[in-house]
Amino acid sequence: MSNVGPLAEYTSRIKRVIITQEEIDAAIRKAAKDIDAAYVGRPLLLVSILKGAFIFMADLCRAVSIPCEIGFMAAKSYYEGTESSGNVTITLDLAQDISKYHVIIVEDIIDTGRTLNDIIKMLKARNPLSLKVLTLLDKPSRRLVDLKADVSLFTIPDLFVIGYGLDCGELYRSLPYVAEYDEKGE
Repeated sequence: MSNVGPLAEYTSRIKRVIITQEEIDAAIRKAAKDIDAAYVGRPLLLVSILKGAFIFMADLCRAVSIPCEIGFMAAKSYYEGTESSGNVTITLDLAQDISKYHVIIVEDIIDTGRTLNDIIKMLKARNPLSLKVLTLLDKPSRRLVDLKADVSLFTIPDLFVIGYGLDCGELYRSLPYVAEYDEKGE
């Protein structure tokens, strides 16, 4: 890489915008209306899977007009190279007894589906009134388990994406859109 400043290198990794801020906002407004209609008068818990889904969760819960609570979970999958060993550890668990709620898992992206599949099994064992998955992004071409979100706002091809909560090396989460990451940074 040439002798460029940190900001120039940072922006050079943003290859192209895949989903604009306006498209994300419109999809969230629609999903929130659907949630409002389906869960009015029912105890609702939105569960964000950290870290990637925190921005999506913030925008979604502000768009939902019915009363709801929020919760957070974080999970770690152990990797050797690019493959998961299949061992999922919950590093942050919910404080709520979910047996009293209709639960919607709010996920940033479903890729292989392994980690989310394990989280779903764990939460189902806690007997929620109902359990649904709402994801911002879905990459079905990468799925390694039989898992389908109840609601996917966008289906994307097999690209490495950043922005709107998604990172590369903990950077790019703050971008207001979803972009393809350029490994070469040209």
